[in-house]
Amino acid sequence: MNDIAEQPHILVVDDDTRLREALRRYLTQNGFLVATAQDAADARAKLAGLEFDLIVLDVMMPGESGLDLCRDLRRTGTTPVLLLTARGEPEDRIAGLEAGADDYLPKPFEPRELVLRVQSILRRLPRPAGQGTVLTIGRWQFDPVREELRDGEETVRLTSMESGLLRVLAAQPGTVFSREALVEKAAVDAGNDRTIDVQVTRLRRKLEDDPREPRYLLTVRGEGYVLRPD
Repeated sequence: MNDIAEQPHILVVDDDTRLREALRRYLTQNGFLVATAQDAADARAKLAGLEFDLIVLDVMMPGESGLDLCRDLRRTGTTPVLLLTARGEPEDRIAGLEAGADDYLPKPFEPRELVLRVQSILRRLPRPAGQGTVLTIGRWQFDPVREELRDGEETVRLTSMESGLLRVLAAQPGTVFSREALVEKAAVDAGNDRTIDVQVTRLRRKLEDDPREPRYLLTVRGEGYVLRPD
């Protein structure tokens, strides 16, 4: 990745100056184009003027937290977010995923693991235009390239993890996938069994008219999930 135009552009947001600079150096050495921000306000200023392929975001920061920034970013875009936090309990990871993060890495961590997780997220990004097939799901048109659901003028954007999950299910409508199969096929880095459940819940909120009584993305008790478009 010597051509700058081909290097993924990453924004590292962390209030710890030493860690922020260490991550910038390490990611740069591994072929990424890296910008940094010291807090949420600084990140917003960078995001207003530049496009990024992925955001590495610290959870615990003074002022606006990483979770709050992640939730707000999800309202307006789909840039993948990898959360960093000193709190690694399962409930903390679930809170991060519910906020819209694509992955969650507890501190301390090996820099190489961060690179591998970044690469894993970037592999799930949509292929270039023309390589996806639009699928009708009820009133929605699912576009895997744009990572969005469309109904006329109404558009709902999906995170890369939500889109990856829906791509797998949409490729074989009517086929029941176990959680384990979805983790493997959608390249989801699952820290516990609830990761897929959280993503399905988020998808239903966007796809279904009544998420509590799903019509298209169904649970098959004891087996997994199935997509039944009609």
